[in-house]
Amino acid sequence: MIVTVTLNAAIDRTLTVPNFQRGQRHRASAGVTLAGGKGINVARALKLLGVPVVATGLVGGATGTRIVEQLTSEAILNDFVHIEGESRTSTAVVDPTGGTYTEINEWGPVVRPDELEMLLEKLRYLTQGAELVVFAGSLPRDVQPDFYAEATRELSRRQIQVALDTEGPPLALGVESEPFLVTPNQTEAEALVGQEFHDDEDFRVALDTVAEMGARNVLITTDQGCLALLREEREALRYRAVAPLVDPVSTVGSGDVLLAAFVAARHAGRSNEEALRAAVAAGAASTLEVGAGRFDPRQAGRLQAGVGLSLLEPVGA
Repeated sequence: MIVTVTLNAAIDRTLTVPNFQRGQRHRASAGVTLAGGKGINVARALKLLGVPVVATGLVGGATGTRIVEQLTSEAILNDFVHIEGESRTSTAVVDPTGGTYTEINEWGPVVRPDELEMLLEKLRYLTQGAELVVFAGSLPRDVQPDFYAEATRELSRRQIQVALDTEGPPLALGVESEPFLVTPNQTEAEALVGQEFHDDEDFRVALDTVAEMGARNVLITTDQGCLALLREEREALRYRAVAPLVDPVSTVGSGDVLLAAFVAARHAGRSNEEALRAAVAAGAASTLEVGAGRFDPRQAGRLQAGVGLSLLEPVGA
């Protein structure tokens, strides 16, 4: 079983607005409302892939109740801690004509120390039979940036692997706790290592740097697919995986689906190369639908043959 943790859960509204312009009145041509937050998106994708998963985290107020009801309606097993503060609502505006999307995210609730402790107790209970825990998303206000790091260390002592998908100080501190996998996007990875990436050598140095910080495996997602450092026994191999060309509707949540498909493939005992192909294909398939974490697994299967996979070698090698 896999457990996903979302501290900053939300109700996500995604509106499709052709020819979106600031300062103008628009009428959406379509809309999707889902329970959201990166960990919830990962849980949704894992459910579609047939992987046993339970979603947990923090929810509060009427919005929190709606989040739980939405997950239950999707048959996603969940067990959240209810807090006093109100969970957030987030809105994404997708413009299919311009190929852009605009996100408006609320800050989310303030979380008390006793509420965090309840979450940790919940996590200890839920992970008794878990193989992997996915910590994904931002931290709410007043939660210390080392929360993921401390939780990862505790789980590691119990021989439970952790995948971490976050940004900023929580990512930097979390990497030092030696998680099994970290999956920043390119912008988050650039901030972590302190430089921009322009070519394969930059990405290779970045992968090695993040691994040296503590992460056992590293996936850096990009608009074209991902770069990866994956360990096989004592050897670390570096890959570039390029997604097949598709006509995207929305890229919101594609990185969450990529992460879910990778851990699902590894959960099934598939090789690192097979897992990368499955992950990038699922991420590409998710861009064909509106709504984070949603995709057609059959479409992802068809796209796998078009994934370009190569070893990442140093420039001049």
